[in-house]
Amino acid sequence: MAVTADELGTQDIKKLLIKQAVPASIGILFMSVNILIDTIFVGQWIGSLAIAAVTVVLPITFLISSLGMAIGVGGGSVLSRALGANNKEKALLTFANQILMTFLLSSLFVVIGIFFSSEMLLLFGAKGAIVAPATAFFFPIIFSVPFLALCMMGNNIIRAEGKAKFAMFAMIIPAFVNIGLDILFIKIMNLGMHGAALATAISYFMCFLFVLWFFIFKSELKLKKKHFKFNFPIIKEITELSFVTFSRQGVVSILSIILNHTLYTYGGEHAIAIYGIISRMLMFCLFPILGITQGFLPIAGYNYGAGNYNRVEESIKISIKYATLLAAIIFVFILFYATPIVAVFTTDPKVIAETPNALRWVFAASPIIAIQLIGAAYFQAVGKAKKALLLTLSKQGFFLIPLVLILPNFFGIFGVWVAFPIADVLSTLLTGYFLKKEINLKSIKNQDGIL
Repeated sequence: MAVTADELGTQDIKKLLIKQAVPASIGILFMSVNILIDTIFVGQWIGSLAIAAVTVVLPITFLISSLGMAIGVGGGSVLSRALGANNKEKALLTFANQILMTFLLSSLFVVIGIFFSSEMLLLFGAKGAIVAPATAFFFPIIFSVPFLALCMMGNNIIRAEGKAKFAMFAMIIPAFVNIGLDILFIKIMNLGMHGAALATAISYFMCFLFVLWFFIFKSELKLKKKHFKFNFPIIKEITELSFVTFSRQGVVSILSIILNHTLYTYGGEHAIAIYGIISRMLMFCLFPILGITQGFLPIAGYNYGAGNYNRVEESIKISIKYATLLAAIIFVFILFYATPIVAVFTTDPKVIAETPNALRWVFAASPIIAIQLIGAAYFQAVGKAKKALLLTLSKQGFFLIPLVLILPNFFGIFGVWVAFPIADVLSTLLTGYFLKKEINLKSIKNQDGIL
């Protein structure tokens, strides 16, 4: 049963978190399974170089489409607090401005991406034998990115309304479409990388159609023509909070560039294929923790806007407790089953031999990451943009990128893998410090806060 916006401020936190987090987790699971199976298909039916090509191209498309995610998350915080304060008109204006911003900005970046495709592919690590499959994969997908951006934006608004199950369906539908079309285009029609890209592009469009249907027929936010005008105070508020998410994705993209070039230097195309498998497993295995984080956001944002500060604090503690337990279970699973997991992706003996230990090292600190994810999400949910930005960028920006640049000089490719758990530990310590200070030393009842 869907949660209404009002129930975000009244229902038991544990039950509410489960209602919000389970659909979000299932949605992320299907999205992750989609990417996972896509990688398995291209790895088994095309080859390990195809995995490397996907690893190069997807960060480009996700960087552009993350504009929608950023505007969705940032605007979702504004919208949740507006609903909590019973300001429906501001919520409607926020939503309309999110649509305008997402479409215009994503379309602009797509045009830039098309005109500078060769330079962009090279920047993100398309070298040697990776160039040809990466180019074939790039062009069908790039045209579909505005639809993906609108889906990402809309999905966050659906969750901000408390309609987590519909947000889940928005992720499930493209997963089924993509998997079915992968089989058709790659296995049956033998279209190779072009077919893989075409399947993904069509799945994005189907997601967009579902999100559009939801807002026309199911949403509490009934937009009118008068709402589609630029409201600069609202745009400013959305942008300040959206900058957190987009900066994170921007840093992730910079990390992808550095990783791909470093991996190619120390291990060639095979090393990029290894990281391609690991990055898919990171997204797949951490889906319940990410789902709890997504479920936590509207609860914290709504109750903060409504002045229910005890409920905000309770939601923080419960979310961290559940997410930590799940993360520990995931770590044990990876520890014991790394080798059979890798064998599913490829038949390349070199990739199969080297990936399991790398996978274990990358996941080594996963049991503690819930503190970092929930802590950063809290500051974003309540509109404290600067702290949210600091903590969101801490792992990839402040710790992982410098470690990836430094450690391989001493330890070779092993330095890349061990950089991940070190960055997890350091970013968790930093986030834990700020979150503890926020709750215990400087009560969250002080809405204005610092930073």
